[in-house]
Amino acid sequence: MVLLYVFAAVVVINCLYYFLFSKFSFFNAFEKNTSTAFPVSLLVCAKNEAENLRKHIPLWLKQNYPYFEIILINDASYDDTLEVMEQFAETDARIKIVNVENNEAFWANKKYALTLGIKKAKHMRMVFTDADCRPASDVWLQEMATHFTEDKQLILGYGAYEKGTSFLNRLIRFETLMTAVQYFSYAQCGIPYMGVGRNLAYTGDLYHSTNGFMSHIKVASGDDDLFVNEVATKNNTAICVAENAFTYSLPKKTWKTWMLQKKRHITTAKLYKTQHRLLLALYYLTNFLFWPLAILCLVFLDWRLPLLLIVIRFAAQWIIVGKSAKKLKENDIIAWIPFLELFLVFAQLSIFISGSTSKSTRWK
Repeated sequence: MVLLYVFAAVVVINCLYYFLFSKFSFFNAFEKNTSTAFPVSLLVCAKNEAENLRKHIPLWLKQNYPYFEIILINDASYDDTLEVMEQFAETDARIKIVNVENNEAFWANKKYALTLGIKKAKHMRMVFTDADCRPASDVWLQEMATHFTEDKQLILGYGAYEKGTSFLNRLIRFETLMTAVQYFSYAQCGIPYMGVGRNLAYTGDLYHSTNGFMSHIKVASGDDDLFVNEVATKNNTAICVAENAFTYSLPKKTWKTWMLQKKRHITTAKLYKTQHRLLLALYYLTNFLFWPLAILCLVFLDWRLPLLLIVIRFAAQWIIVGKSAKKLKENDIIAWIPFLELFLVFAQLSIFISGSTSKSTRWK
């Protein structure tokens, strides 16, 4: 019976997390500030991204927003990145270029490059994306900017990945979906803990209030999530989940490159505030324990009660995560949810074990 009690406790905790996630699943967008079009600076840090810049700079320039500049940051690239930036800057005065050269103290450090870009920005409100990200529409910048108010100084957006048919593609999009469901839900509950640099906005006042990235400047990753973890509060954070405010980028195409990317992210998660680390750890632990405990209960106990618990847990998951997937336009992975979760749980365990001893100080 102890086994059954433990399994029941795990299922209850799982369902409590899905109840928390329902804060996002059933979220109705708040009224946006459409009375004022704040001038904004769009910042893009690029390292060896010449081809992506050729494709995406025209999309950023086409944004239907009256007052914005684009700060293109060349982070010590050795391809044609700087030349591409200069070509576009010659034809549009809204483009400003920051050319970053490596130095001994901050060699290949994205946060150092972003710091120089932020110093160049002339507008207090700033929107951030990556060079490999395309906006979902011509009103992406407008959607993000209209969430700024006197109180809301940090806007969390959704950075999606382009759809494919491979299992790896679905797994990456499922992991991205679940990450978004968590950080949007926690923000809705008043305990925001992270955002993604592919689609993020904040004010210069908020940036300077904590001396920018200085508290974690030596950590390779974290210009997005560690910064948000440090400055976000229930009062200054808003979420933007309109479909036309998404950004899209190409996901990793091989298991090796995806695993390496996830290992880098581990270096930042362990630096989150204690409250956030405990909440995230409990979620992943109970997700992991659910699977072996479910098998043990079905094999060694009367199968009827364990099966009922399994059905309840999967029903809660399909309703909450499925609704979130529809909201974030990831409908095609809903039928795959149990299989993707099973694989992701054990993939994350492998990544954590192998990545916990890895160290890196470069972002690319």
